[in-house]
Amino acid sequence: MEQILLPTVQNGKRFDFSDAEIIEPVNEVHVNAVKRTKHFIEANTVEVTLDQLKHDCITPVFAKDNELTLSHPLFIETIGEATKDFFRGETIESPIIRCSHVIKGRIPSAIHKPANQLLESDKTQYFERCAFSIDVPTIYQDINGNRLYLSIVGVRAYNRQNLFSKKVPDIFQLGIGFKNTVCCNLCIFTDGYQAELKASSPNELYRQALELFNQFNPAKQIHLMQQLCNFSLSVHQFCQIIGKARLWQHLPLKLQRNIPQLLITDTQLNNVAKSYIHDENFSSYGKDINLWTFFNLLTGSIKSSYIDSFLDRTVNASEIALGINAALNGIDDKYHWFID
Repeated sequence: MEQILLPTVQNGKRFDFSDAEIIEPVNEVHVNAVKRTKHFIEANTVEVTLDQLKHDCITPVFAKDNELTLSHPLFIETIGEATKDFFRGETIESPIIRCSHVIKGRIPSAIHKPANQLLESDKTQYFERCAFSIDVPTIYQDINGNRLYLSIVGVRAYNRQNLFSKKVPDIFQLGIGFKNTVCCNLCIFTDGYQAELKASSPNELYRQALELFNQFNPAKQIHLMQQLCNFSLSVHQFCQIIGKARLWQHLPLKLQRNIPQLLITDTQLNNVAKSYIHDENFSSYGKDINLWTFFNLLTGSIKSSYIDSFLDRTVNASEIALGINAALNGIDDKYHWFID
């Protein structure tokens, strides 16, 4: 029997997993820093620590009134506190943080120095985009031989915020779902995703995070992912889906409106095709491919996204896999165009 551990949450509610095994909760621990070979997002990101964000980076302001934004480290710490409080008694790992698009500057006294004479103390920097994941490894499920941990994922991208205006609520993206530990692919569904979470204070951010955690239905997501293991695509169907997906962005708008949105790029579809043949975990060349494997080929390709589009595409991959499954089984024909 596949096993999943149940959390005790702040308000006494337990997630209702059928056939679940309950164990005694363990104390909170923090992961030691390690060199990782697999990441939940790749693209042009670098891994940084919370201390580096707090002590080595400045915080941008709203230009017209010089009011501070809610900084990357404050966002991470607030969601971390909400996670600890909601999943009290569970093991909460330290956040894994990846950033991109560094913005460099200088202190006023170094404005006229040549670049090759700048001291480290003369320089300022911050990252325009930041993504993090906080894993809860005591809440897990095995699916098709893959161990999945519960994971909370946040994204902050200053390029989605008008910093040249007066202060307005800050915009964040927040998701809760599962991380496939075999490949670090994220499985985020729509009921665990807030695409535009707006907050003006840490308290407001904390409250909205708890609301998202409370509305998330992990039992439903586990069930849907398990169902993906029960249905397969033939080689012809897989190739047809990839081909139709390549056509989607070139369709006339009138036709596009009648077909579900596809956010995955041509480059990422090429990576799906390449992984179908070569991936160490999910290659299926020359044979039927179950929809769980297809789903992981999609989520694996999306890890090449820039931070600001990453979570939207992750959720879109879930919609595609579930939609193809529904079309194959005659439950819903919205995605039937991809397999016709």
